[in-house]
Amino acid sequence: MEEEKTTLLLEGATPSILPIPSEIDEHFGRGPGSKGLREVFHNSVMTGSRTRSVLLLHHILSNSYFPEGSIRILDGLGASGIRARRWLTELPKEQSQRLDVHVCDMLPESLDWVNKNTERFNLDSQITLIQGDLRSRVLEGGWHWIDVDPYGSPIQFLDPVIQALSRDAILEVTATDTAALTGSSKGPTMRRYGAFVRTDKWAHDSGLRVLMANIARIAARHDRSVKPLLSVWESHHLRVSVAVTKSKQGASSVEKNIGWRIINPTSEELQSSIDAGLHSHGCPESSQPFCFLPFRHPVNHKDRRVSGPLWTGPLASNEVLSSFNLEAAERLCLPDSESLSSWGFPSNQHDSLIEQSRRSLTRSILRFSEEAKVDPSSSLLIVDRLHPHIPLLGPPSPSKLAEALTESGHPSCVSSYPNPAILTSAPWNIIYDLALEVSTASLQS
Repeated sequence: MEEEKTTLLLEGATPSILPIPSEIDEHFGRGPGSKGLREVFHNSVMTGSRTRSVLLLHHILSNSYFPEGSIRILDGLGASGIRARRWLTELPKEQSQRLDVHVCDMLPESLDWVNKNTERFNLDSQITLIQGDLRSRVLEGGWHWIDVDPYGSPIQFLDPVIQALSRDAILEVTATDTAALTGSSKGPTMRRYGAFVRTDKWAHDSGLRVLMANIARIAARHDRSVKPLLSVWESHHLRVSVAVTKSKQGASSVEKNIGWRIINPTSEELQSSIDAGLHSHGCPESSQPFCFLPFRHPVNHKDRRVSGPLWTGPLASNEVLSSFNLEAAERLCLPDSESLSSWGFPSNQHDSLIEQSRRSLTRSILRFSEEAKVDPSSSLLIVDRLHPHIPLLGPPSPSKLAEALTESGHPSCVSSYPNPAILTSAPWNIIYDLALEVSTASLQS
């Protein structure tokens, strides 16, 4: 009877049974999904996010960030519980056995499906289910790791969640209210995040930085400091992962990484950015796309060139980025035929399922290992916005420009940011000359 009512799905190397949707969502795969179509909410668009969560947890546990012993880890808005089950299924046994996994959700139906999947696929580790509002249920405290992935803005959850973290902890936060974070809905941007964001090609980077600044400032109110580990714009959502540490000194210095983005800065603004250590490109006399200014720098809040307050420091850890390589991802997150058979997938589907998982893995970590090779304070330069600062007849190839800059002695790479862009800390006069050279060569070929 159950087989007629459920569908068998594979994500990474983790199987799921889920109720068949009551109707087809015509927008599915292009946004957050509709919550009412299944008895339990499950969004396959977030597969890459969950893959990166597995890889980050593997990296953290492999590098002894936590002391020996049990790790209290919470999937705070668990829905189908797929993230928690992927932690337990895909991590090496010696790591998964350390996890004391909890899944919280308001809906008893969701937790029922977590149980059904745990029992159906014989998970060795028990998942503790918590029914209720995360904002109150999280406060028993002592969590080493919390994932917050709401339908909409995460801002209402951040204060209680950060209070509930252990002295050294990891926090992962997803936001699907991208219209607010990218400035398209200016009222919610100010109400929820206390910021304004210019709607341009850098809007999603600014949105990540606004979200990061909010997390850092809330953490500081509780005598905690944050260190960014990973920040991603993908499809309909923005997501940041941070290490959170109890530190009054770190909390007191939160302001040093918060400030403003200025588009088309003046020479005086460029010089102020250089003096504050926020602009590696130098050349204050040259026209440039943007710069960051420190929080205390006076800005005109009515100036449409300004976005902020936002995080002005690095958005990721090079150590984390370098661990996000395809070899590690395939070792952890690819299924094998023996497992697929035991879970009930027909043998004639095995090759295609493995290949689908491999393609999904590749997409989820594309270019991260290359980004690990550049200076973490590198600027995000969108190539079709280099003009009019450089008199180009057309935007240069991002890969060719990054290669030319690297060969000149300034490590650069194509960014994982979806708009065509590079990451570089090269001096602006070198960027100017090489962009012209690459663009001209492209037109002549």
